[in-house]
Amino acid sequence: MAPEIRYTKLFINNEWVDSISGKTFDTYNPHDGSVIAKVSEGDKADIDLAVAAAKKAFARNSEWRLMDARQRGKILNRFADLVQEEASYLAELESYNNGMLLQLSSRLTSNAVDGIRYTASLADKIEGSTIPADGDVFCYTLKQPVGVCGLILPWNVPILMFLNKVVTALAAGCTTVVKPAEQTPLTALYLASLLQKAGVPAGVVNIVNGYGETAGVALTHHPDVAKISFTGSLEVGKLIQQAAGANNLKRITLELGGKSPLVIMNDADLATAIRFAALGVFTHQGQICIAASRLFVQSGIYDQFVKGAVEVAKTLKIGNPFDSQSQHGPQIDEGMMKKVLGYIEKGKQEGAKLLVGGKQAGSKGYYIEPTVFADVQDDMTIAKEEIFGPVQSILKFETLDEVIDRANATNYGLAAGIFTTNVNNAIQFANNVEAGVVWVNNYMGGGGQAPFGGFKESGIGREGGKHGVDEYLEVKTVTISVPKKVSN
Repeated sequence: MAPEIRYTKLFINNEWVDSISGKTFDTYNPHDGSVIAKVSEGDKADIDLAVAAAKKAFARNSEWRLMDARQRGKILNRFADLVQEEASYLAELESYNNGMLLQLSSRLTSNAVDGIRYTASLADKIEGSTIPADGDVFCYTLKQPVGVCGLILPWNVPILMFLNKVVTALAAGCTTVVKPAEQTPLTALYLASLLQKAGVPAGVVNIVNGYGETAGVALTHHPDVAKISFTGSLEVGKLIQQAAGANNLKRITLELGGKSPLVIMNDADLATAIRFAALGVFTHQGQICIAASRLFVQSGIYDQFVKGAVEVAKTLKIGNPFDSQSQHGPQIDEGMMKKVLGYIEKGKQEGAKLLVGGKQAGSKGYYIEPTVFADVQDDMTIAKEEIFGPVQSILKFETLDEVIDRANATNYGLAAGIFTTNVNNAIQFANNVEAGVVWVNNYMGGGGQAPFGGFKESGIGREGGKHGVDEYLEVKTVTISVPKKVSN
């Protein structure tokens, strides 16, 4: 049964409002392409209102700025309680709007509650330091919130990204204007209602649904926005970096995807490696930035590994995300489905060996069969470009030195992994691979306590952990003259 749609308007200054233009746009269910709801479409005029509300909420003597850091943490913990209470509904809404398997959405939403609590605990642990500066001075640093933050969400994991960005910004003491992806606005709106219920003051969190070309551009160019945090494509990330310097010098955090290498050594536990390799590329139909989309397998086990990988792909049950038996859901929309199918055709044309999958599954919705290519070469398109779909590309290698160089031969550098029972192999790979996140004998492990982000064109800055909070802070140095001679 479809979840009830409770919020479709804009959320500005703790009020639900229609867009100034009165425009709306449709949001869809990827399972069958049906329209879920009409959602208010914001543009520059609505962004201006939202930024003005956030700026007022950040004023020096506002309720939010005068609030004790511990109280901010308490509000965020109340928010965590509310998210936990509404976890089932949120997970259903997420699956309904973006096609994520309900079992995965439920797990991510549940884990996100722990992430909120962890980040809330950092609110009153933002500390400066004292510095033994030269001369008769007392020198210290303050860490202070950067200001109004524009937070632009992706469509693949909307709840997780909303919480990563918004909760971290609030823990730091910032105020926010959030632009959800136009494909998936519904969970962001519901989460805003829970923040209001938790006690976040008016103007601290604002949500403007809309398109990148209108609402997104207005937000990234707005002179009163001090920081932009964006998760999405490399192409859009480059435009946002340019926009951030157009009217003022905005701080930026960018997470822009990857072409992540996963290396399987001859000495790896084969069954475990095959299972994690499939998990790394087929989770959420490959629509994850850390997808293990370049799978390097050492020659001694290559044939055996390929056989096992094909067997796993064949067993994945394609079906409705709400069906507990489904293991593989739809792509987000028709455009992405066609883009992924185009990459598959390119792989075939360039000589990769298609072993399983490669076609649209069914005639309803945006489903693609789990796909495995073998004999992939480094210069093939499917080995170089981010596909963002369920396509496993298997490449052969001989030595660790060779595979490290090949793994690094990309403009991306988000994640990487290795399966080996030799600790020296693991350490050499972890030390030398150019990636912000490295997994050894697992893939996609960890939690919100650890920083996440990429090298090279995979992004700038980090989300998660203490490093994530630092991205929303400015460091101020204070030096006070303190003469050594004390007068009576």
